[in-house]
Amino acid sequence: MKYKIAFVLIAALAASGCGTVNTTFRDDAVASNKLARWKSHCESVPRIYSGAVFDYCTLDAAPRHTTGYDGYPSASLILLDMGLSGIADTLLLPYSVYLQSKHGDIKKARFE
Repeated sequence: MKYKIAFVLIAALAASGCGTVNTTFRDDAVASNKLARWKSHCESVPRIYSGAVFDYCTLDAAPRHTTGYDGYPSASLILLDMGLSGIADTLLLPYSVYLQSKHGDIKKARFE
């Protein structure tokens, strides 16, 4: 029983930083602002395989001076999440195709 609770807590923590969750189930402003805050070189993220692309865009950002859970994830966590997001994106492909046709790409926020 304790293992089930621990597994659920770990899964919830992992899902909060998951690229697929950030781009598919949260408001577009969440992913858009994260791309801008992390100074990603990507201008937009397509909704099809958006979790894996979002993770790539976080890797293709300005170098970080910190790592971990302080809002700037480390490269190893991003790579792990990229694989998991690829699996989740494949499972959600019909829904993401619908979202892409209805809303288009997620654009990076502009902070002036």
